[in-house]
Amino acid sequence: MAPIPSTSDSTFDTDVLRSDLPVVVDFSAEWCHPCKQLEPIVEELALEWQGRVRVLKLDIDQNVATTMKYGVMGVPTLILFIAGEAMERVSGFQPKRKILDKLAPSLPTT
Repeated sequence: MAPIPSTSDSTFDTDVLRSDLPVVVDFSAEWCHPCKQLEPIVEELALEWQGRVRVLKLDIDQNVATTMKYGVMGVPTLILFIAGEAMERVSGFQPKRKILDKLAPSLPTT
C-alpha cells in the first residue's frame, strides 16, 4: 500500500482546514509502537475512502503547535475534520471496526 501523505504545522491550514473533503489526520510519532500497528489500518481506510476523504499523517514531535492546538495528549490519535472543524476523535490503537463505528457516521456516503 502507498504511504500516507504528511501534513505539518506550516501546511495544516491548507491541507486540512481548507480542504473541500473531510480529512482524517493520524497524529503519530516515529518512536510509537501502537502508531506503527495502526498504520496498516489507516492505509486501508485511505484506500477505501479514496475520493471521499483525505487521510494525512502528522508527526507530533516535528509539529508541536498543531499537536497542542488540538489537545493531542497521546498517540496514535485520529481526528476527523469536516469543513475545518474537528468532529470526531479516536485515541490509542483501536481495531478497524471501532474506528469505522466512530468516524463513518460523520462521513459523506458514496
